[in-house]
Amino acid sequence: MISSILLAAGFSSRMGEPKATLKWGGQSLVSYQVHELRAAGCDEVIVVLGHRGDDIYRQMKGLPCRVMLNGIYHAGRAGSLRLGARAVNRDADAIVIMNVDQPRPADRIQRLIAAHDTKYAATRASFEGHSGHPVIVSGWLRGELLHAMEESDGLRGILRGHGSEIQSIEGDALYVLDMNTPEEYGEALKTFGLAV
Repeated sequence: MISSILLAAGFSSRMGEPKATLKWGGQSLVSYQVHELRAAGCDEVIVVLGHRGDDIYRQMKGLPCRVMLNGIYHAGRAGSLRLGARAVNRDADAIVIMNVDQPRPADRIQRLIAAHDTKYAATRASFEGHSGHPVIVSGWLRGELLHAMEESDGLRGILRGHGSEIQSIEGDALYVLDMNTPEEYGEALKTFGLAV
C-alpha cells in the first residue's frame, strides 16, 4: 500500500495567487500532481489545503483524492503534515510526501517508490549536492509524522533524526525544481514544455 500526502496549504505570498490553482498544461497544478501521483502507483492521495482552501477545493471536483482542510495553516507546514499523516492508511508501507509547488512527473516519483526499501526511514533523490523532492518515508515513520512540530523543523527535523537511515539516489534537475515566484513559475513551464 503506497499512500501520498500533497501539501497545498500555504499562503503563496510570493506567487501572488494560490499555487495549487496555477495553470499547468490545460489543468490546475493540483490536478496535474494528483494524477501524476496516481500514475506513479500511489493507492491514495491526501491533499491538505489551508489558505483559500474553499476556492481551491471548488476546482478539484472529480479528482481521485481525499481533501483535508488545515484550519491552522498559518502556524506552519508541520500542522499540514500531521493532518495528512492522520488521514493516510494506517497499513501504508510507504508515504510519498510532496509540496504542490514542486511539480514532478509520474516517472520521477515512480523511480523513488521503486527504489525505496522499508528498512530505510526515507528515500529521496539528490542533484548536485541538493536534496530533492518528493520524499518517500516508510510507513513505520507515520507515528513521528503525527507529532511533527514547527519548532523542531517539521519533516526536515524528523529526517535529520534518522540521518543514517536515509537512502539517497542520484537524480536530475527536475527533482530540485521549485516554484515560489511568477518568474520561477514561468521557467518551470518552459522546463516542462508548457510555455505558450
